[in-house]
Amino acid sequence: MAALKRGIAMPCFADDPSVLIDLCVAAEAAGFDGVFLWDHMTWSDAGDGPPMVDPWLVLAVVAARTERVLLGPMITPPSRRRPWVLARETTTLDVLSSGRTIFGVGLGGPDHGDFGLFGEVTDRRTRAAMLDESLTILDGLWSGEWFTHHGAQYGLGPVRFTPTPVQRPRIPIWVGGVLPNPAPIRRAARWDGAVPITYDEGGLARPSVEQITALTAEIAGQRESMDGYDVAVWAEVALDPAAVERELAAYAEAGATWWIETARPARDANWLDGLRTRISQGC
Repeated sequence: MAALKRGIAMPCFADDPSVLIDLCVAAEAAGFDGVFLWDHMTWSDAGDGPPMVDPWLVLAVVAARTERVLLGPMITPPSRRRPWVLARETTTLDVLSSGRTIFGVGLGGPDHGDFGLFGEVTDRRTRAAMLDESLTILDGLWSGEWFTHHGAQYGLGPVRFTPTPVQRPRIPIWVGGVLPNPAPIRRAARWDGAVPITYDEGGLARPSVEQITALTAEIAGQRESMDGYDVAVWAEVALDPAAVERELAAYAEAGATWWIETARPARDANWLDGLRTRISQGC
């Protein structure tokens, strides 16, 4: 049973993008295996969310200033992106990072604040269809071969994109989704990883060992092999890292491969200081 890889996920909330860049660089120095950024437009249905920077530009600088950590958005909603532009952006990030990109995807939210306010599709079924077609297109364009697609949401080609990503056969695609909804589980089983999201009465919560066990078994039943497949535990920032260490073995036994600690701005106004403290403690 391999030890869980450890990651830090940060809201893309900042007045100065260098704050997030410095945190990502510090996380690598502290021994973390991955750094990930949320991808939002406002994070507020009222349209007046926190100060926010573009995660893709931040990740490009992080790629240039680090050597080892895996990096990427966690998560980005392809439905508000043009998939061919996204193919260029992800490939560029993978080349800049020498093959360290992980592409986390999902439906995104909030529906109005990140979509409706900008005239984007708010219907989740339609966004799910756009997500599925986008992933098919990305996989085709990343191949470096001639590619054509004519679907319900998008049409393109014939076209051939070069350069290709460093990683072959593709940049790993991790699918995020809220349990127990079966749709994101089926989607995740078709790709390279799953990031299950759960809620309790207080909001976003860490999945239990039992939930990870059930998720892994369900995905394994839909795939020929789990070799190289990742299941990430979307966890809270640890106030007591030593206590977390005692829990990791049970999650690894359940099938998890990553433990990603992320801030909870809705619960903690001092989330940035909390991330700084957590990163300084190492893993």
